[in-house]
Amino acid sequence: MRKKLFFLFLWAEIIFPFSIHAQNYTKGYEHLFTTEKRYIATHTDSAIMIDGIASESDWNKAQWTDDFTDIEGEEKPTPLYRTRAKMLWDSHYLYIFVELEEPNIWAYYDKHDQIVYHENDFEIFIDPNRDGYHYFEFEVNAQNTLFDLLLPKPYRNGGKASIGWNATGFKSAVDIEGTLNNPEDTDKKWTVEIAIPFKSIKETNRSITPKNGETWRLNFSRVNWQTSLENGKYTKKKDATGKTLSEFNWVWSPIGIINMHYPERWGLLQFSTGKPGENSLQFQLPKDEYLKQWLWLVYYKQQDYRKKYGEFAPTLQSLNLPEQVTMKDGEPAQLKLRSSSNQFNVTIQTTQTNSISLNEAGYIQIK
Repeated sequence: MRKKLFFLFLWAEIIFPFSIHAQNYTKGYEHLFTTEKRYIATHTDSAIMIDGIASESDWNKAQWTDDFTDIEGEEKPTPLYRTRAKMLWDSHYLYIFVELEEPNIWAYYDKHDQIVYHENDFEIFIDPNRDGYHYFEFEVNAQNTLFDLLLPKPYRNGGKASIGWNATGFKSAVDIEGTLNNPEDTDKKWTVEIAIPFKSIKETNRSITPKNGETWRLNFSRVNWQTSLENGKYTKKKDATGKTLSEFNWVWSPIGIINMHYPERWGLLQFSTGKPGENSLQFQLPKDEYLKQWLWLVYYKQQDYRKKYGEFAPTLQSLNLPEQVTMKDGEPAQLKLRSSSNQFNVTIQTTQTNSISLNEAGYIQIK
């Protein structure tokens, strides 16, 4: 019986990371509140050569992420091929190394800013200040073709990607264990090594260089298409009606739905001045992340309420939500909602924290 009770308690912690008491309120939204993946990037003093191989000793000491899973979560089928990554940083770059197992390595796009997710690719999403706005996306295929863009806000909120933006100083290299675009053999894997310069990650023209203990929202995605052969070339497989089969979306931190553009559902990357291989480092979850979870619950419920009734809910009670909630550490927090038919603003605050707000456009502000 003790083991069973412990398992139930642990399950509740995983499904409702911001407060076990939220269980009744998140019914129907559990897939959007699973605990995100977390990673501590250690600091390297070594010169990292971007060659796609990651032979430096600090890379060997750096921890791998968990294997990627389906974008909708671990209840979906396990990905066909293993994908995992590791990260380092110094005063100039965030370094990423990813390993993608693949028996048929192919890529034909070879020009910068071609939309490489129309082929198999590896993707990086970064939101440095965790506000869900002004985030960055980098995509690389097995030809080492880069598609880089920034989004002022998510597509769901009317955002339009700026494809003309370029990450000045971005470096990447691909190494292939096999042969590219050769269907006559069986390949093993391709690896990508990346250096993202902090000077290219900017908010309002100000470069963002992380400090020890700072936390960013970040996620990785791998797009993988089912293929067939036509005239000796790989092509995306079609069904009996001639429609292209849907791609697989394998990610580091599951979103819960098939949409990468939910920045609040990405993983958390924490920067540490600790050295690669240190085992005593502990991830420290920013307290505002607990508070934000309640705001996002209001946001999701408001969007569904508007779809059903044509306007936003006027009160928290209309959404089956309380005005006072309890944080994981037992501290009470106050929720307040101001709403009209087309707009709303919800705030949350404890006696120990600043007020955090979220509006109908999905924009987070800390006062």
